[in-house]
Amino acid sequence: MQKIENTIKPYDQNFTTMIPTGFVKFFRTCVIWQAIRFVVINIKMLIVVSKSH
Repeated sequence: MQKIENTIKPYDQNFTTMIPTGFVKFFRTCVIWQAIRFVVINIKMLIVVSKSH
């Protein structure tokens, strides 16, 4: 394990963050998609809460 840690450089070119594509940016900023996800997540929460009571 120590050998692996010595060879990894944290700020090397291989450890960059992912750049979102245009498709991902669209879904992050689309109000209609956010509303749909909001409803779906709330329905899932209602199901979980209803099972516990």
